Amino acid sequence: MKTEVKKNIKKIVKPAIVRETYRIDATGKILGRLAVEISLKLRGKNKPNYQHHIDSGSLVFITNVAKIKVSGKKAEQKEYYHYSGYPGGLKTKKFSREMEKNPSNILRMAVWNMLPKNKLRAIMIRRLKISN
Repeated sequence: MKTEVKKNIKKIVKPAIVRETYRIDATGKILGRLAVEISLKLRGKNKPNYQHHIDSGSLVFITNVAKIKVSGKKAEQKEYYHYSGYPGGLKTKKFSREMEKNPSNILRMAVWNMLPKNKLRAIMIRRLKISN
């Protein structure tokens, strides 16, 4: 005769994710401070039910990216580096050149580096919409 054992199984209830929409005008804002604000909203750290393993972030729309400011002499001196891994494969980009060419790329790189380096980063950055 078999005896049935009932197990107390607790169900884990996932919280309902409500994605809010934020519209930010970047006119006259400092690059780093704006990137911090965006990354917090993309991660959902501004919500009371934040959990680091759940993607509960919001949508963020940025306008007037070409009017971003940087402090000090960063506009002339700052460089972005990319290394391919091969000898002689170090490439540099000047901030001023990149700002003329594609200002949204500068903000996207700043936010990208502030997001956690895990599988959720690529998902979070998709919710960032930038327009010049």
